[in-house]
Amino acid sequence: MPGSTLFLIGLVQAVLVLLAAPLFTGLSRTLRAKIHSRKGPDILQDYRDILKLIKRQEVVPAQAGWVFRATPYVLMATVLLLAMMIPILTLQAPMGLAGDLIAVVYLLTVFRFFFSLAGLDSGSIFAGIGASREMALGVLTEPAIILVLFVIALLSGSTDLGTISQKVAAGAFSYSSPVVWLGMVAFAVATFIETGKLPYDLAEAEQEIQEGPLTEFSGRGLALLKWSLGIKQVVVIALFLAVFFPFGSAAALSFSSLLISMILFLLKVAFCYVIAALLENSMARLLLFKAPAVTWGVFGIALLSFVFYVASS
Repeated sequence: MPGSTLFLIGLVQAVLVLLAAPLFTGLSRTLRAKIHSRKGPDILQDYRDILKLIKRQEVVPAQAGWVFRATPYVLMATVLLLAMMIPILTLQAPMGLAGDLIAVVYLLTVFRFFFSLAGLDSGSIFAGIGASREMALGVLTEPAIILVLFVIALLSGSTDLGTISQKVAAGAFSYSSPVVWLGMVAFAVATFIETGKLPYDLAEAEQEIQEGPLTEFSGRGLALLKWSLGIKQVVVIALFLAVFFPFGSAAALSFSSLLISMILFLLKVAFCYVIAALLENSMARLLLFKAPAVTWGVFGIALLSFVFYVASS
């Protein structure tokens, strides 16, 4: 496909994720309420919450600097750029080599860095504790994600997400291979943690340490942060689907194929949210100092995937 056409598809992907993210976070809240046998909010509640917050006055702490003020916009721009880079609707990466695995990992790190830094910049002790917790989870989960993506890049011979998606869709990788299914398991668990699900996190708990960096935000800034966190959840799931389950993405550019790809993507993401809801509501919240026992196990699975790759090559 021509570069300009792919870039346009990337913009469509960004708009799709931007509009769909509150729907999926609302679905998650609704499923949690149903599992708990309570009424809870309806599936569109997050749209109303965002609109309500945008209309409210924004209060900035006196000691906050430019990082605090800029973070909502930096995070929103980062996740939308990620949505443009990951092959969601097509098997080709909309931004080509400019959006390879390395750039995706760096942008995810930029998101976490600014989110945590904003909590520290607010001057709130509680927000600072939440920021340190956020960085600790990043240190624990990112090595497993990087290692799995490194193994997949070695298997496909490229760090280009489009090339990886095309080879997986063409059946170049066997899911019975230990290299693939071990990497898939490790990446799935890391994705579950990155989306802020129990027992590791609670995405809407800004009054608790889990989302402590949000404590001092209000009005439009809080709306953009909540929206960005929802988009990040969808983007991380989209990355997992692009690497391991790209089936249904359009191989050729046409309106019908893109429409089918869009519907299938939304269904796949909704299925992931349903599975995540069933898992997170079957477990109690995990204390932070116990999280390394789980995340090191995930890294061990990813390392086994790499060992099997080295042994088979």
